[in-house]
Amino acid sequence: MASPGGVPRLVLLVSGKRKSGKDFVAEALRSRLGADVCAILRLSSPLKERYAQENGLDFQRLLDASVYKETYRRDMIRWGEEKRQADPGCFCRKVVEGVSQPVWLVSDTRRASDIQWFREAYGAVTQTVRVVALEQSRQQRGWVFTAGVDDAESECGLDNFGAFDWVIENHGDEQHLEEQLEGLVAFVLSRL
Repeated sequence: MASPGGVPRLVLLVSGKRKSGKDFVAEALRSRLGADVCAILRLSSPLKERYAQENGLDFQRLLDASVYKETYRRDMIRWGEEKRQADPGCFCRKVVEGVSQPVWLVSDTRRASDIQWFREAYGAVTQTVRVVALEQSRQQRGWVFTAGVDDAESECGLDNFGAFDWVIENHGDEQHLEEQLEGLVAFVLSRL
């Protein structure tokens, strides 16, 4: 399959539960690698943009961790699922458009179909990264179980995925997290 965006040297598909630290890990990796080498791609961005357009909502406010976004989260999940059922790669194709950096970090991989699409499109340069955090750590970061969100495919779609290439433990031990990030950065640099 021809590559829809640029041709990446490495694609890291980052997944994890809400408040596990997916975005934190992605930002930490980009800061170590540099924005010229590493792009953070968010599958939720094209989803939220299209959802906002179709529903007359404020796209920028849907991007942040606000009450505004939470108000629409359930319906946005339902809407996104309908779009993915019709075309599993619809948001994946959109997010890679025009990306020129050699390393891509997809910071919000949520479904097996996302992983399948990237593996089919980019093959062996695709790696899976699972960010895990104890429930207590997630609660300290503001997570509260929300029915219809935390038990939906958008949060549970990769629970039984199998073996991830990388598992980053983000339980609050900064030194342990740093050691894991150093290992992943060394791997990324070995691929450049």
